[in-house]
Amino acid sequence: MIEPLLFNKDLGRPLQLGDPLPRTNADGLPIVPLTQEQKYVFDTRGWLLVPGVLSADQIEPMRDFIYQLDRDRESLPEKQRTIFGFPLHPLMDHPVVVGFMNEFLCTPYLASEECYGFRMEMSFPGLRSTQDEKPFEFHPHNGSGMFRFAYNSHLYQCIPGKAFSGLTRVVWELTPVKKGMGGTLLATGSHKAAYAAPESTQDPDSVVWETYECPAGSVMFFTEALAHSTAPWTNEDNPRVSIFNLYNSVGSRWSAWNPPDELLQEMPPMRQTLFRGTHCAGNLPGYHYGGQNQKDRRPLDQ
Repeated sequence: MIEPLLFNKDLGRPLQLGDPLPRTNADGLPIVPLTQEQKYVFDTRGWLLVPGVLSADQIEPMRDFIYQLDRDRESLPEKQRTIFGFPLHPLMDHPVVVGFMNEFLCTPYLASEECYGFRMEMSFPGLRSTQDEKPFEFHPHNGSGMFRFAYNSHLYQCIPGKAFSGLTRVVWELTPVKKGMGGTLLATGSHKAAYAAPESTQDPDSVVWETYECPAGSVMFFTEALAHSTAPWTNEDNPRVSIFNLYNSVGSRWSAWNPPDELLQEMPPMRQTLFRGTHCAGNLPGYHYGGQNQKDRRPLDQ
């Protein structure tokens, strides 16, 4: 397979992609790379569902923690009263998530075996049921990401053999989702739309919108360059318990949200790199700008 030609910042020189990407995550688990089919599906559709990633044993403590956070927050230690609490840490850099980000969001020269080449923006829970007093309403937004400037990362770029999703949402579904009963609505392909959205996109029943069904423990990726929307939860068999994580490039930021410092310091060093400063020059552990980093890698401008 011929490598795509990516330009570096100076004089049209090619960007070298030979630097090693992480092969394991912060928990020592091997990264799960995307298949060629998954790459193709995400690039053409703007979203990708990977069903049944988590086991029931993994899901239960996560789901319990989210309910406790929502209903009995004071019973948790103060530093745990956040969606960044310890039971949810394995989702931040789950091997499937890292495999996706290595392909669509990673900055190659800012990654190593000890450091991710992307960063985590924020996280929030999604608790919904048919009993909600204020149901989440239909609210379509975003789209046409190929034609935006990069000031807020809601963009999508691609050349033959390579694509970049500047701001990417990862939705963990911890309960089953039935199709058309409250899962996220997605306007497939709209991240590449060259035309303004038609009036029909204001109708949640329009053929423009697609959605999905999946068992508990599934993960769904979509680019924030894609038009998408919430929808009222109408599944009476179970509520929706989900986690919405957001990722960005190392050199860009959408929100000012970070985990509490005490919680951050207790994470493994590699997981901490998900929340490092937002800049490109020398943004590697142990690197001193103007010289070489601790692994004696080449200066970033060469």
